[in-house]
Amino acid sequence: MLTHAELKLRALANPEVKIAYDSLAEEYTLAHELLHAREAAGLTQAEVATRMQTKAPAIARLEGGGRHSPSILTLRKYAAAVGCQLEVRLVPKGG
Repeated sequence: MLTHAELKLRALANPEVKIAYDSLAEEYTLAHELLHAREAAGLTQAEVATRMQTKAPAIARLEGGGRHSPSILTLRKYAAAVGCQLEVRLVPKGG
C-alpha cells in the first residue's frame, strides 16, 4: 500500500494532474493559514463560529479550501475571532 506522500508524488508525475494541483495552491495556502491561526488560538471550529455569529459547518468550508472564496469581510471576522488581523498583499511573481 502506498503512503500519502508516495501517492501524491505518483499523481503529480502526470502533467495534467500537476497543472490542476498547482492551480489550487492559493486557495489551499489560505485554508492552511486559517487553520493554523485557529489552532494557535486554541479554538475549535465551533468556538470560532460562535465568535463570528455563524455555524461550525461554515468554518469547516472556510478551512477546507477549494471552491469556496470567502469575502474580505468574512476573512476579517475570522481573523478577529482568532485574535489576528487580516493582511492582504500582492507579491510580485517570482519574488
